Amino acid sequence: MSFGEKIKRALQKMKSRLIVYALAILVGIFGLVAPISRAVTDANLAAKAGDDWFEVFFMKLGYLTKIGENITSVFSSKYGPAFWTGTKYFVLFAIMFIFVGVFKALPKHEYDEIENGSSDWATGGEQYRVLSKKEGIILAEKNYLPVDKRGNVNVLVVRRFWCW
Repeated sequence: MSFGEKIKRALQKMKSRLIVYALAILVGIFGLVAPISRAVTDANLAAKAGDDWFEVFFMKLGYLTKIGENITSVFSSKYGPAFWTGTKYFVLFAIMFIFVGVFKALPKHEYDEIENGSSDWATGGEQYRVLSKKEGIILAEKNYLPVDKRGNVNVLVVRRFWCW
């Protein structure tokens, strides 16, 4: 399995989570970046006028509760540069987390997500030359080892034991 196929499978596996991440990024931009960039801009202007930067910054963090006002004001020339700089860093930080998530979702080997005990390995009913569809020792869904067959009918099941 090539690396491109692994990435494709990981993205397919994470499709619903990626939509949630995109919505979280939008909420973060307008819910965190916008009010913080406004508070930083106001604190910088107040510091130029001789006020304490930290005092003004923490006082202006009340912008966190004014979402509608944040959305309209961050596109002005006063707050725009700080907003776009903050948005750039926020999105880069979020993309790093998304890459980590995609990397962790990469299949470890080509048999990930394949049902254990299935007959997916057989095509066109070739398993029924040995197995039965209706009765015998259950091996998988619609696959039975017939007990009335001549020869050895011993069954060895090899499987990894997981516990967590």
